[in-house]
Amino acid sequence: MALHSRLILSGCVATLLFVAGTASTSSAQQAPASTATSGLAALAAIAPVVDCTSLSSADISGPVGAPTHIDSATAVPDGKPAPYCEVKGHVDAKINFVVRLPLAKWTQRFMETGCGGLCGWVNVRTPSNADGCIPATNGELVLASSDMGHGGNSAASPENGTWGATDYQARIDFAYRGVHVTALAAKALIVKYYGQAPKYSYFDGCSDGGREALMEMQRFPKDFNGIISGDAALNFTTQNTYFQAWGRRTNTGADGKAIFTEDKVPLLHKAVLDQCDAADSVKDGLISDPLACHFDPVVIQCKPDQDPATCLTPEQVRVVRDLYMGAHDSAGKRLIVGGGLPGSEVNWVGRYAPAAGKSLPIHGMANNVFKYLAHWKNPPESTTVLEMGYDRAGFESTTELHALYDATDPDVSEFVANGGKLIQFHGLTDPGMPPWQTILYYTEMQKVMGKSTVDKFARLYLFPGGNHCSGGEGPFRVDFVSALMAWVEKSQAPYKLIASHLPSDSIARGSDQGAKEVQAETPDRTRPVFPYPLTAKYIGTGSTDEAKNFVEGQPSLAPESLADWYGSSFYTPHYELWCTGNGATMDCKKTQ
Repeated sequence: MALHSRLILSGCVATLLFVAGTASTSSAQQAPASTATSGLAALAAIAPVVDCTSLSSADISGPVGAPTHIDSATAVPDGKPAPYCEVKGHVDAKINFVVRLPLAKWTQRFMETGCGGLCGWVNVRTPSNADGCIPATNGELVLASSDMGHGGNSAASPENGTWGATDYQARIDFAYRGVHVTALAAKALIVKYYGQAPKYSYFDGCSDGGREALMEMQRFPKDFNGIISGDAALNFTTQNTYFQAWGRRTNTGADGKAIFTEDKVPLLHKAVLDQCDAADSVKDGLISDPLACHFDPVVIQCKPDQDPATCLTPEQVRVVRDLYMGAHDSAGKRLIVGGGLPGSEVNWVGRYAPAAGKSLPIHGMANNVFKYLAHWKNPPESTTVLEMGYDRAGFESTTELHALYDATDPDVSEFVANGGKLIQFHGLTDPGMPPWQTILYYTEMQKVMGKSTVDKFARLYLFPGGNHCSGGEGPFRVDFVSALMAWVEKSQAPYKLIASHLPSDSIARGSDQGAKEVQAETPDRTRPVFPYPLTAKYIGTGSTDEAKNFVEGQPSLAPESLADWYGSSFYTPHYELWCTGNGATMDCKKTQ
């Protein structure tokens, strides 16, 4: 038997263990042997060299590369988690940003956080996936975020897209420019305030923030040393049109009412669990490997004289199959990467399955993107997303700005050359962003750059029972920030991570913008997660709610057919458009 090293991370301390075993498919992703026990570089705390209020007159337009205006600079002595200097400003045209610089004990790290939905508000904050990471929880990080070039939205209402109707520069700022200029502004302010640049720079985002994270890696590979991308809307043009509108289209009968309704969801979910729950050697209400769960709802189709409350009609079976498959044309060719995974059914209520006798509303995000963002020339105001064409012509029209909004470039060689590290993650019961598209992007990077290269800089973690960015029935709380810092600063590549679940996590909370940390709760379940394509498997003894009783399971690979969809060409390296806007026009070119 061979000895191989595996890095197990908990909080900001990384412990390298030597485990007896044979070589496995994951050996390329195992951390190198090391005697180090700390996952962080030992960085001295740096004190400010100027007063906070002096930043109100700072001129940082040069480093940003665009006219930049400081609106205010205020010391916040009672700031949480530690006192900070808050700087508010904007970059022309109107990218509003907020930067928080610790008044004391800044340990030379900078982190920018992304937004969700269609953005439109500044939500600077300590990342929600940093619980236990000392620099984050002690307030030692410079934090920054932006509204991505437009206002009018909030965490509670992130779907408004009317700002894109006549302001094409706002489209560009949302697509890729907002995060970049905010990073430049924050770094310039750091130099002004502390007299030196950050040693390490990080980005953390989920949902659209996950798309923003990948966009930074692809377009601006020198901005950040490490990036976390969760439940990413990376296929923005199809995700926020075809995917969001598909439930309404496929689950509406001739009478305008839904075919598959909320009352049938528990029945469907139970049937899926009956078939696939125990595949990981334990029946615990979670499907550890939904990629290998090939469920056909025909197994619960009504038989003659069966009580209709206990089964699905043939038409309901058709709808459920369509929901698993995702939007497609009349010949079955997929218009998106894929639909919901088996096990996600409990999250379909209100999105795919309304109350009996009701119809699904037109999805606000899909309608706004289709009307105000997706096209070179907007359709008439009376148009709705229901008028999309579900064929080649409709697809090409709806995705004509793919090269502006989507973050699907698989060749990130410059990011790798700069020593950049990427952690991707996705909840496997996410009803809002199909996990398939995250998996496909990861595998496309492997095809273009080679698996060995991708293993050196990227990890993908999939979470059974994890909803959209947070919450769900499965453990979905992981200190990714510590894992990323250990990788960037000490070359300790993450492998086995421990996820936890709190009782309140079973209440869906939407994107990370609305995630509520419940500090007083005690985890009721923990589970290890391994890099894709590995799964976790129960050892057969001990509590199924304790991570120590699970080991590395068999790899589960997505099917090769995953890449066979209308947008397969979207993964061509360096397809991006670089644009400038003027009113309701844009001037774009292929190279920056």
